[in-house]
Amino acid sequence: MTEQQILDACKAGIAAWQHAFNNQDAAGCAAQYSKNAVMHARPFGTFEGTSEIESFWQGIIEQGFKDVDYTDVTWTKFDDMSFILTSKWTMNKAYGVVHRELWRVEEDGKARLIEDEFEVQGER
Repeated sequence: MTEQQILDACKAGIAAWQHAFNNQDAAGCAAQYSKNAVMHARPFGTFEGTSEIESFWQGIIEQGFKDVDYTDVTWTKFDDMSFILTSKWTMNKAYGVVHRELWRVEEDGKARLIEDEFEVQGER
């Protein structure tokens, strides 16, 4: 894969995550993570593996959070198969920053989150 194809796969991954979240689909969110992914969700804690990550997103959805949007998005090449996303984000009831999302293209050609570190900075 070319560098552009890898970046495009990573962008498709975040678009799929956003679509799933905005459609209140926690399983769809979790599907965008690698099976051994680690998510640091400040101030909530650390969640490992897709099962824990899905449960986290299900709880957030059940609390009425939706309509996530990303601004000031930056993609930085990490290695031959990976990019890091940083951004600001807003939802209907909160806002914050993505400190680091490490997206890696896996054997099936889809990019998934390996590491996810984000922070809630306030309520709206």
